[in-house]
Amino acid sequence: MQVDLEVDEAPVAGLPRFQQAVFQGRRLRQLVLLMGTLAATGLLLAFFAALFAAHTLWPAWLMNQSAALLVLVAGLQSAGWVTQWRAIALNPVAPVIAVDEQAPAPTGWYERLLDRISQRWLNMLRHIGAPTLWLGGWSLAALLCVELFWDLTLPSAALGFSATLGAAISLLLAFGLLVLERHLAQANTAQWPEATALAQLIRVVIISLVLGALCLLFADDTSVWPVRLAVLIGLLPALVALELLLRAVLSLFSPRRERLEPDLLARSFVADMLRWPPQPLVALQHELHNRFGIDLRQIWAFTYMRRAFLPVVAVVSIIGWSLTGIHEIPLQGRGIYERFGKPVEVFGPGLHAGLPWPLGRVLNVENGVVHELATSVGEAGTATEVAPAEGPAPAIANRLWDASHVNDKSQVIASSRGDKQSFQIVNMDVRFVYRIGLSDQAALAVTYNSADVPTLIRSTASRILVHDFASRTLDGLLGEDREGLAEEIGRAVQGDLQKLDSGVEILATVVEAIHPPAGAANAYHGVQAAQIGAQALIARERGAAAEATNQAQLQASIARDQATASAREINAGAQAADLKFNAEQKAFASAGQSFVLEQYLGQLSQGLANAKLLVLDHRLGGSSNAPTIDLRTFTLPVDPAQSRKTAQPGVAN
Repeated sequence: MQVDLEVDEAPVAGLPRFQQAVFQGRRLRQLVLLMGTLAATGLLLAFFAALFAAHTLWPAWLMNQSAALLVLVAGLQSAGWVTQWRAIALNPVAPVIAVDEQAPAPTGWYERLLDRISQRWLNMLRHIGAPTLWLGGWSLAALLCVELFWDLTLPSAALGFSATLGAAISLLLAFGLLVLERHLAQANTAQWPEATALAQLIRVVIISLVLGALCLLFADDTSVWPVRLAVLIGLLPALVALELLLRAVLSLFSPRRERLEPDLLARSFVADMLRWPPQPLVALQHELHNRFGIDLRQIWAFTYMRRAFLPVVAVVSIIGWSLTGIHEIPLQGRGIYERFGKPVEVFGPGLHAGLPWPLGRVLNVENGVVHELATSVGEAGTATEVAPAEGPAPAIANRLWDASHVNDKSQVIASSRGDKQSFQIVNMDVRFVYRIGLSDQAALAVTYNSADVPTLIRSTASRILVHDFASRTLDGLLGEDREGLAEEIGRAVQGDLQKLDSGVEILATVVEAIHPPAGAANAYHGVQAAQIGAQALIARERGAAAEATNQAQLQASIARDQATASAREINAGAQAADLKFNAEQKAFASAGQSFVLEQYLGQLSQGLANAKLLVLDHRLGGSSNAPTIDLRTFTLPVDPAQSRKTAQPGVAN
């Protein structure tokens, strides 16, 4: 019960808490200095760790421990203000009335403005009070410490001897605080009402120190959970600091009376939950009764609920446990029902009933879901490059031989150099499209015989590919052998999976790419270019030889045709001459000399057909007129104009 000095000058000398106020205040000041020094040391070490060991758990661990210590400092100082008020109330100091000399009034407007602002701020700070300001300041500092190095992506790392030393110091400090917490928890409430609240705040620091020591002891290169836990430790002091900050803000709206005994501001509901067994309802009931005067124990409805709580919880638990025997199988799945650990039945899609857990359980199995698996995968953590639909293709889509691909797997194949046997290395991208068999036996096999189906398929395929590629050559793989390669590989992998009773069904095998390694791509391109050039030169020479052969055949055919035609013409002329000779011979035999004359005249007329003839006969014209030759028809080959001057007509006898 709070003491009000204005009510009949309440006697406080007989109250134990007032009698112990001076001693308690001295102890609280010592604890504030000690815890403040530890918190400041932790902050300084945290900043040094941030400079020299930034990617370890040290900065976050030190900051979280410092935040817990700052929360405890806030509670200790808040309790110190209460003990200070009790000490003053027990031994009041007579007020000293001092007559202040009249200070000169400010003359300038700037001085008057500064004086008005300073008076306003002083009045505001005096109204808020030092306990509220200090409590809010310590709470904000604790929140900033937690937020400053909050990083859940820190990598795991081995800390060495420093981790063991830090864990030992944390455990020693936790043991000392545990002794102090036990002392405060057993303190008489009448002598020190704030001891229980301070013990609860000390539990926050003890839990943070113990969890931090565990993080340091188990930190190594392979474990990530110590680093994550070292960061998550800051949630507990952050929640307590946030609650204290909220209480400090709400205290501004509570009336303050100088003569009324103040209450401890640094009470934490979160810290009050750190007890065993937890009693959140009891704590809430006490808080409502103390703050608002509401006593839930006098309400019959809550009394009935408290009495019926255990039976209702038992009935609801039994019903809920029974409902665990109802299983829902999705459309794309199946379920293997186990009764007492033995598989009994394979459930299809729908609702099925069985024994509740753990007497019966259902293991989920896929039903017809198709998967694609590559024989080789890229490094873990490789981010997938997402390309826009309208943008350029991503780099992963580059299928050129001089580019490396994450899904390519290297294989050694047979080769030959001249008359010597050798080997070559090729990169290939072989993918398998598979699913779990649709039969019940396949579902049972894939559940109980295969721990990791993709790893099983990948290892089986790798062994098959090594065995199959050992008998092939690069030219064969890139040529005629590639057509049946996928079918042979798929058939061999399916056969091995059936021997292992894996329950996996290979639907398709896709040989997406087979090419030399990226480093040998340029050399292989040169070999291919030389081979293509040689083949082109051979084809060109064969074309020239075929052209020359056809030209010779054409000339020979023309000469033969011409000779045949000439021979036929000569033969036909000879036959015609023979026929003509026979005919003339028969005609001469029949007609005699007349035929000869006729032939003579015919030849003569044929020969004189184009000649200019002048026939002279003395019998023409009679005896009195002699033949006359007109020389005008016979002209010399001279110029006509010259001939007109020289030529004169004449008569020839």
